[in-house]
Amino acid sequence: MKILNDWRIIILLCLTLGLAPFFPEPHLLGKIKWIAGGANGMTLKDWFDVVFHGFPFILLIRLIIVKLTRKNGA
Repeated sequence: MKILNDWRIIILLCLTLGLAPFFPEPHLLGKIKWIAGGANGMTLKDWFDVVFHGFPFILLIRLIIVKLTRKNGA
């Protein structure tokens, strides 16, 4: 799918959905800190939230790997 290989769309998703809400800290960053602290009290909703806000970054990592492993710029 062409949309999954479009840098502009992926970066836009990372900056909006991936980091929203921005204040007091990006939501995904708060969830990662929570998980790093042992994930005590996390519910299914919180885990879904991690996946939802983290998905744009997974797409970005995938796109970087695809571009780096593609031979001869094809």
